[in-house]
Amino acid sequence: MQYYTVRAFTIILLFILSSCGDSAKKTKSSSAEKVKDTTVIDSAKIKETQQKKEEEKPFVLTEDNAIPFFFEYQKEHTEHIVKINTSMGSFVVDLYNQTPYHRANFIYLTKKKYFNNTYFHRVVKNFIIQGGNTDMTSTAKKRDSIGFYLLPPDTKKGLKHNRGVMSMPSSDDVANPHKLASPFEFFIVTAKNGAHHLDGKYTAFGRVISGMDVVDKINNVPAGKDEWPLKNVLIKSVEILE
Repeated sequence: MQYYTVRAFTIILLFILSSCGDSAKKTKSSSAEKVKDTTVIDSAKIKETQQKKEEEKPFVLTEDNAIPFFFEYQKEHTEHIVKINTSMGSFVVDLYNQTPYHRANFIYLTKKKYFNNTYFHRVVKNFIIQGGNTDMTSTAKKRDSIGFYLLPPDTKKGLKHNRGVMSMPSSDDVANPHKLASPFEFFIVTAKNGAHHLDGKYTAFGRVISGMDVVDKINNVPAGKDEWPLKNVLIKSVEILE
């Protein structure tokens, strides 16, 4: 009888120990699964946060992405008639479809309201007026927010620098042997017989079709030795008409 009692006790003890082992294994397995789950969740959260940060970053143009961007932009944004409102009156410009990147650039900057409150900062009597810049930090900040890029010249279309033609100056901010254009500025020819020595060197990308008298009025304001008008000529806004 004693033998059976001991044996029964031994079996019960072994059963209890076995159950404890299984429980421990289950606990360890459960913990491992929790760690795996947590790792997966954490990785997903990190990835999602990174994606959100990238999406929140404002788009800026660079030397690498500007041409591909304007290649697509000019297809969707076909506007070409703009009205430039100044402190001395308004005039209308037809932007050439033959120079798609320069037209698209001007439309893009107009929609970004870049030209608003800039100046006609250079006046050379009987030659040109040049606009799109100021001596204010707000203009520099606007440029920074849009990006740093230059446009390649598009000078082999036979477009001439006749009177009233709008063209793009080359940048003097960097070593620029290829006459890459400064995208934030433009000039308009006021010379009676045109400025044909500029043909093939600068990209003509539009022409004044209305309000040339206003352009001439701006061209006649007194300017200093640096060709900056003694009284600022403000570009109040640029509107897209069609």
